Amino acid sequence: MKPISLADLSQLKKEKRKFATITAYDASFAHLFAAQGINVMLIGDSLGMTVQGFDSTLPVTVEDIAYHTRSVRTGAPHAFLIADMPFMSYATPEQGCNNAAVLMRSGANMVKIEGGSWLCETVKMLTDRSVPVCGHLGLTPQAVNVLGGYKVQGRDEPTAQQLINDAIALEKAGMQLLVLECVPTELARKVTEALEIPVIGIGAGNQTDGQILVMHDALGITAKPPKFAKDFLKETGNIKDAINLYIEQVKNGTYPDQAHSFN
Repeated sequence: MKPISLADLSQLKKEKRKFATITAYDASFAHLFAAQGINVMLIGDSLGMTVQGFDSTLPVTVEDIAYHTRSVRTGAPHAFLIADMPFMSYATPEQGCNNAAVLMRSGANMVKIEGGSWLCETVKMLTDRSVPVCGHLGLTPQAVNVLGGYKVQGRDEPTAQQLINDAIALEKAGMQLLVLECVPTELARKVTEALEIPVIGIGAGNQTDGQILVMHDALGITAKPPKFAKDFLKETGNIKDAINLYIEQVKNGTYPDQAHSFN
């Protein structure tokens, strides 16, 4: 199998072909996801909640992400892997470079960081040093204590415009992919149209270029799943068919539907 690349994802956006991505934390599930046709996986700091049992992503370390990145790379050698940079691992550009190097050496193709235009210097420094960067705007889980909980973002005009401005600034700084989490569908559409790079939504409606789900949400494992999550395993009865259904519904735009989106 030919390894997937950022150029491939950019081509999908140009051709208006939606793509599905998912979180992965170990070799077995990574292999299963790749076999069903998921070519992009995120080693998310969501593992702090799904794997380690914490109530937030904050306790996750760079070493944790590196360990799980190595595991996923073993199971999916040709997939495009995005590794989350954990809380406070990129507080300064220099710190971000040092920690990104650890994750890239562990098998990542790209690192993901949460935050707005204050990260432009970090993004430029990373990309200048051959580290591709995925941004993350909207609901940023590492900022849960500042946001006051896991709430939909960008519902008023000033915050929506700020999000658009941040996305454009980060793209100019070198960001090559963007995750938008928990924002209204119309705002996600505006951001997706404003950027040349692919935009992946999670709780952001069906107007983005791609979708991502935490695997535990997609497979009905999460005890209290978020509104935007859909249990594809419940509809199919087995994991392989569940992943195939997820991919199919993302590609044809039927997931997320209105019931799994925010106005």
